[in-house]
Amino acid sequence: MINIVELHPKFITDENGIKQSVILPIATFQELVEDIEDLAAVAERRDEPTTSHAEFLKELKISGLL
Repeated sequence: MINIVELHPKFITDENGIKQSVILPIATFQELVEDIEDLAAVAERRDEPTTSHAEFLKELKISGLL
């Protein structure tokens, strides 16, 4: 789990001090976007059938990739 303090966010607030936006270092933002994309891919493939590790290795050997 990501600890918000470790992200070193800077906040933009309105005249009442209510947080409206956040500023993050670009590298941190890019990492978060990659994580979101990875999670979306996992969610999309959640219902796909799985293959055991042993079966996967067998398929790789048959195809000559291993």
